[in-house]
Order: sequence, then structure tokens, then C-alpha cells
Amino acid sequence: MQKRLIFIILYIIPALLFAEPLPLAKTSLKGVVTDKLTGEPLIGVAVYIPELKTGAVTDDKGSYHIDNLPKTTLIVQVTYVGHQSVIEAIDLRNSVTQNFSLVESSAKIDEVVVTATAGSTQLVRTPTPIAIVPHTDLLREASTNLMDALASQPGISQITTGGGISKPVIRGLGYNRVVVVNDGIRQEGQQWGDEHGIEIDEQAVNKAEILKGPASLMFGSDAMAGVINLFSAPTLPEGKIAGNFYANYQTNNGLMAYSLDLAGNKKGFIWDLRYSDKMAHDYKNKYDGYVYNSRFKEQALTGLIGINKEWGYSHLTFSTYQLTPGIVEGARDSISGKFIKPVALKGVEGSELVNNADGKSYSHGMPYQQVKHYKAVWNNSIFIGDGSLKTTIGFQQNRRQEFGDVLNPDQYGLYFLLNTVNYDVHYMLPQKNGWSASFGVNGMYQHSMNKGTEFLVPEYNLFDAGIFGIASKTIGRFDISGGIRFDNRHEHADDLYLNSNDEKTTVSDPTAYHRFTAFTNDFGGITGSLGAAWRITDDFHAKFNLSRGFRAPNIGELASNGVHDGTVRYEIGDSNLKPETSLQADFQLGYSSRYLSAEVDLFVNRINNYIFSRKLNSTAGGDSITNGYQTYKFVSGDARIMGGEFMFDVHPFDCLHIENSFSYVNSIQLNQPDSTRYLPMTPAPKWKTDVRLDILRHGNVLRNGYINVGVESYFAQNHYYEAYGTETRTPGYSLLYAGIGGDVIHKGHTLFSLYLTGNNLTDVAYQSHLSRLKYEDVNNATGRTGGYNMGRNFSIKLLVPINL
Repeated sequence: MQKRLIFIILYIIPALLFAEPLPLAKTSLKGVVTDKLTGEPLIGVAVYIPELKTGAVTDDKGSYHIDNLPKTTLIVQVTYVGHQSVIEAIDLRNSVTQNFSLVESSAKIDEVVVTATAGSTQLVRTPTPIAIVPHTDLLREASTNLMDALASQPGISQITTGGGISKPVIRGLGYNRVVVVNDGIRQEGQQWGDEHGIEIDEQAVNKAEILKGPASLMFGSDAMAGVINLFSAPTLPEGKIAGNFYANYQTNNGLMAYSLDLAGNKKGFIWDLRYSDKMAHDYKNKYDGYVYNSRFKEQALTGLIGINKEWGYSHLTFSTYQLTPGIVEGARDSISGKFIKPVALKGVEGSELVNNADGKSYSHGMPYQQVKHYKAVWNNSIFIGDGSLKTTIGFQQNRRQEFGDVLNPDQYGLYFLLNTVNYDVHYMLPQKNGWSASFGVNGMYQHSMNKGTEFLVPEYNLFDAGIFGIASKTIGRFDISGGIRFDNRHEHADDLYLNSNDEKTTVSDPTAYHRFTAFTNDFGGITGSLGAAWRITDDFHAKFNLSRGFRAPNIGELASNGVHDGTVRYEIGDSNLKPETSLQADFQLGYSSRYLSAEVDLFVNRINNYIFSRKLNSTAGGDSITNGYQTYKFVSGDARIMGGEFMFDVHPFDCLHIENSFSYVNSIQLNQPDSTRYLPMTPAPKWKTDVRLDILRHGNVLRNGYINVGVESYFAQNHYYEAYGTETRTPGYSLLYAGIGGDVIHKGHTLFSLYLTGNNLTDVAYQSHLSRLKYEDVNNATGRTGGYNMGRNFSIKLLVPINL
């Protein structure tokens, strides 16, 4: 099977990539968008065609015009703030003019999604649970990074290491079980590490789709928890040059960020260039003061060039991302309980107390990471008849270095160099008689090297390939969809011999010892999904989906053997671990009307060979210590995870929303005693209430204004992996927040948008159950263990559009 997949990659994919697009008759689409009640033209309405990643915005007469379109049937999405979206399939062989009338509504707005189906479709028609996070929601969050912003969604959490690093968790599952897709390919940058974040510029993200569960067959194995699909802004209409300037300041950690973007479209030739910069000093809370070395710096450059034509599009995206986060070790003075920092004293490593000046410094302390991520992606979509062929080739390089020697501050210890080639080819059949279908092949090749003087995992090569087919059928108010996928992953780890000075050597060296033993593993698995969505009435809908997931163990789980400075522990892997497989059932019932929107999502997930890390005990009792660090080992067991989300939005008036959501996850290891019954890193139950007043929605000076206030409450997490002191109980807490914002208008054009947000307004000292700082040193002066999360924080964001 693997040889056949290699043949497809080496011969068939290049032939498809460089094939000449078939000539198609081209046309255009134009029309006027008006308010259905008043008949007045609406300005700034987005008319978007997801299949082509193109669209237009209505002018001061409510008119729009889109050129270079193929004479085929395309889905068109029309969206405007405060109005019900319109989604229509338009046959451009028979129509070039299409007018739209939008209804002002506070009800939940339907949208087009692409993450889980055979093609673009409406959210209400997908049987899988998907959350959509628009750009306005991201702007209203006072977050320190992208995953921090997404964690406010029901069912979504984050594993944090200070303010600079966040790893997404979907319904209690994280690490490699969550696939993050950006620019059409899965992000690959050492996701197996606890303190390894997601290397993506948040300002380059215009919208996020979050699929909960293993039902997405388009993105390969590992998506057992789900997929976070990140989308950039649509390409500009023909003849337009525009961009924006963004700035953000936050008071708690002195975060300063800015981003400048400029894009254009000239006769179908498109381009886009963005530069972003962000820095923050240590954050603070009322128990710890400034949490030493939680500072970070981030820089990113993203570009796009391509062509949009009647035959489809071809886009080349490139990006470079650099993150320099401090490593929070949490070491404290044994008497005062204050944080201490390592220093060089007359050629010898020592320590001294941290002061306020240290907490406000933007320069990195010791230890710290240096992460550089480079990416180039070539995306193509070519119409062949009424269907379309989509091809993607991507290259990523991730360089991750750790510096921790104060006597040699420029000498790295760990240095991972990871090269990844991603590929995807799939064909989308034309819609006919309610049928939609697609099939294809995708996967990746990876080569990882150790370029440093410290070693945690061996060098390895990985080849991953999968074949899939997905289909859906519409029968009246029923939408049925399903698919199947087969994946094969070949992973080979190399031997490593070290001499008595812990330097690389060969087996012939008489002082050599075997640090890593070579192994080769082949993992294969079948994933599948089958479900239905039923629009019972115009207000009620129901969904059910059954899906099977598969995940091969990652390199850290298989082969770790060393000190992981970022996690302050010694980690041991197991090359005999088996792949995880799961069977998940999802049920959703939803209601949406003018005055009330409500939805309940329930799931149950049975996982075989669930892999996790636990602390080891010594034979004499107490913690097992290796090289001065607590020792952790990767083990596995069968698990059952169940829970869900409940959301309801009461809007008695068009301008008032009272939104509530509740998220709950119960994760247990089957057939285990109480101390090992509950799985580690399970998020606590969360209740969120948000009261928002939309003001001056169509004002002449102020537009799309809002005022909101809310409470995010986390219940006590009493279900934790107690054995060996791996985890401890986490008390509950509630965080009060508020915000205000909107657009400032002059002569019908937006001058700028302003967003003011305050988080943790009552300055609660708390520890998230998924914060890694929770398990650091004890403060002997207070008796408290570990570091606490960020205290009161105010954020101001400015967004200035640029139109040339």
C-alpha cells in the first residue's frame, strides 16, 4: 500500500499540478443588495464566493460586481452585520445579475463552512459540530495570542505556559490530537511538546472554523480531537488596493503589538503583504507579583501572490514567524518566596532575587527559547467541467532552540530542526441531483535533526499518506454525509551514541553509550464518518454523527529520553506504544428564532490506547529523580470521554443579546482505581454569561457599536490524575470582563475601529487547571504552590483601514 501511495506522490501529483487548465467561458456577477424592510441600499455588504476565495463589497449605491467567474454553479454568501446571511447556489450559465434583500435579525446567523464536508455548504447542513469564530469576535478578545482568543469558545480550552504559549484543547483532547490548518496545510512545529505553541501570526487570521471530533477526513490522521481551520481574508475585488493598520496595548504585561497589511488585485493578479510585531514583559498577579521570565517577543512576515481567473486560481503563500518566549522555571528564594533568576558571578553560575525592573524588562531572561518557522504553500483550484481539482504543496521548516547557560548565553542546548513537506490532491465532483462528493490523497514527509548539544528525542524520518472519499446527499430537509479514509504512517528513529562528555560519537568509541536505540514503526488505521442533519422546521434542526478516529504515537511519546528544560522534567518514551483509535457519537439539537437561539451538543468518545504522561515514583517512595529532575513516562490505557456544550442567546430586542454557554468534559481511564481513574489535563467545567448591547448599528458617525459585560466561571476540577502526585485539585474561580467598541465613520467610510476590553476586573488570583505553571516551586513564605495566572488587564485595539 505504501509503495502505491509513493507512486501517486512522485508521478501523478506532479502531472496534475503542472497540467494546463481547461479553457472555460468566463462571465461576471453583479447586482444590488438592499434592506428587505426599507428597500434602501446597504453599504459594505460582503458578497463572497468561497470556492474561488474571491468576492466584492457593495458601494454607496448598494451595488457589487465580480469579474473572472466560470460559467458554472457556485455558492454565493452574502453577509452584513446585524442581518441574516443569504446563501444561494447560482447557476452562472443562466444568470449574470443577482440582487439580494437582507433581513435585519438578531438570530443566530448561518454561514458557509468547508472543514468537514465534500464541499462548501451551510453550517446547518453539516452533521458534525462546528463553531465559527469571525474576525470581529477575535478583535473583541483581550488575548495574548491566537489560541488564547479561541479558548473563549464553548468546548475549547488551552494548555498554557505563561502568556506567550497556548496549545489548543478540544473537548479535553490536545497535543497532536488537534490538527491546526493554516494556508490549506496542517501546521507542523513540534506539537508534541508541552511548551511548544502554534507558530501563526494571529493578525493574518480573518476567521476560524473549529470542528469538534474526528469527523474531518480531509486532513489526515491525528485529528482525533478535531480541526482548527484558520482562514486569511478574502482576496480583494478587481482594481482595488487596500489594507489596514492594527495596534494593541495591554496594561498587565505591557504588551505592545502592531501589524501593517497591504493588498491589491489588478486584472486578476493578486498580492498581499503583512508585517506584524509584538512584545510583552512579564505578566503579574496579586500573589506572585511579576512572574519572572513570562515575557515574549514575536515577529511575522506573511505574503501572497497569485492569479484569479475564470478557470480557478493559483496562490503562493509564504511566511516567516519568529517567537522568543522566556522559559518560566518558577524557582524561588527559600525564605522570602520571591522569584530568583540565574546570573553569572565571577565565572560561576549563581542566583539573585528578581526585582520590579526585571519584571518590566522586554529583554529575554534565562532560560529562553528561540523559535523560527518558515513556510511556503502553493494552492491551486482548477475547474474541470463542472467539477474542480484542488492541489496543494507546502514546505515548512521549524527551528527550535533552547538557551539556558548564563555562562554561555549565546550557546543553545536543545536545537530541533524539522523539515516538513505537505501534499494534497483531491477532486470535487459537480453537484448533481443533491449529491456532492470528493476524493483524494494527502499526507506529509518529515525529517527531524538534532543540531544541539542536548538531546531529548532522536533524529527521525516520517512518511505519512492517506486516501479518502467523502460524499453528501440532500433529500428535502435531510442532509446525509459520510466518508472513509485509510492512513499509513512510517516512522524511523536513528541510533545515537554519546561519549563520556555527552558528545555525539560512533559505536566504535570505547567510551560510547547508547542514548537512543533505532527503531522503525509502521502504523495504519481507518477513519470514517457517517451522519445526518435534519432541518425539522425553519426554526428547529437536529444532527447526529458517528465517527472513528486514528492517531499514531508522536516522537516524544515513542522515544523521549532526556531532560526537557521547557517542562522542567525528565521524560521517557516507549517505542512499543500502540496507535490510538476512537469511536465518537455526536448529537445536536438547535433552535433559532427572532427572540431566542439555543443549541445543545452532546458527545461520547471511546478511545483505545489513550497515551498520556505520568510522574514516576522511586523504589524507596517519593518522586523518581533523574539528573536532578522529576521523571515522567508515557503510558497508555483505554479511556472514555463524554460531555458537551449548551448555549442559548436571548435577544428580546434586536440590539440586546444575553448569551450563555456551558461546557463540560468527563474523562476517565477504564478499569482503574480512583487515583488513576481520571485522565490528566482535563479542563474544568465552564459557564460563561455575556450581556451585549449593540448600539448605533447604522449611524452616520458611529457604526456597529457595542457594549458588553460578562462573567466566565470555571468550576472546581475535582476529577484529576492523583496517582504519584501527577496532578492536584484546582479550586473554582470567576472572572469578570467588560468591553466597548465600534467604527468611526466619515462620509460613509470607516476612519478607524476601536476596541476597549478589560479582563479579570476584580483581580482574582487563580490557577487554571491546564496551566503548566501550577506545578512549579512552593512559595515558602505563603505555602502556595506554583505560579498564578494573569491578574487584571486592560486592552485597547485600533484598526485603521487603508484604501488607495
